[in-house]
Amino acid sequence: MINRRTFSKALGLGTGAAAVSLSGLRTDASAATAAHRQDGASVAAITPGSHTEFRSVKQVKAGLLDVGYAEIGPAHGPVVICLHGWPYDIHSYVDVAPLLADLGYRVIVPHLRGHGSTRFLSRRTPRTAEQSAIALDIIALMDALKIHKAVLAGFDWGSRTADIISALWPERVKALVSTSGYLITKRSAQLEPALPAVEHNWWYQWYFATERGKKAMEDEKERIALCRYVWTLVSPSWNFDDATYERTAESFKNPDYAAIVLYNYRWRIGLIEGEHRYDRYEKLLAAQPSIGVPTVTLDAALDPFTPGGDGSTYRDHFTGPYEHRTIADIGHNLPQEAPTAFAQAVVDADHL
Repeated sequence: MINRRTFSKALGLGTGAAAVSLSGLRTDASAATAAHRQDGASVAAITPGSHTEFRSVKQVKAGLLDVGYAEIGPAHGPVVICLHGWPYDIHSYVDVAPLLADLGYRVIVPHLRGHGSTRFLSRRTPRTAEQSAIALDIIALMDALKIHKAVLAGFDWGSRTADIISALWPERVKALVSTSGYLITKRSAQLEPALPAVEHNWWYQWYFATERGKKAMEDEKERIALCRYVWTLVSPSWNFDDATYERTAESFKNPDYAAIVLYNYRWRIGLIEGEHRYDRYEKLLAAQPSIGVPTVTLDAALDPFTPGGDGSTYRDHFTGPYEHRTIADIGHNLPQEAPTAFAQAVVDADHL
């Protein structure tokens, strides 16, 4: 999930900034009916949960992985790559993808390393999950699919991955949709205490740092129960049913799932060192590079990691054409909870 330092800074703004932004929040339905830009299409309104499955999941060898991904839309359409977070999978985009495909986009939704049908090609490859490693996985996927440039859209781990690619390889990015703003991790900042409310929200990160948390993640039944509990905390207004959760939870049965999740969170807070092959990229990311590609940032008003605001806490990181939106009554899994608003942001970013 998101960078606790970003949230800590935002929380420190107090209620004044939040009060200003909350008065102007749009619901998913109103965002769908508004013509946001004259040069971009208006996305048709859809009820979240209208779609439940992708027709098929394809596989392609890309870099260190055999990547599982859903694909929908015309083969020669402009490409949008949608990136999921934790604890989620490609089903976060099960409604977003057909909305974009109907507008002529070729939509690619990959399982990140350790999720779903994505597998490492070699048993000898370390099961690491530095932020740059995940970004390089997506670059490798683009190369394997012969995609030179794409709109990147994500939330949680997916936002971080899209932000990194936009910062380090901007020539590969036509536009960016980044939920929760700028999420590139600066590990040195993670070593400092945050506000008590922030630390409380990150309980699972500290849990994963313990042997007890490790055992829970390594037990399939325990981790599936834990991830469901996280859903209820971070999306308090989302009334998902058992079938919706179970479809996603299948991805948590990947044999590398526990190793990847534990590594990612332990690495972020400095408990373990990364692989040397990624050191040069992490050095660049530690400098918090700016992002110059056209960008729409989204905040979910009910996400405990994203206090209602105007995006000002991270605005300076984005130096190109830019828009910010806060989506009312929506929690952390923004694309699945508010697919119309998310799809509209993709279209509008593409036309900034």
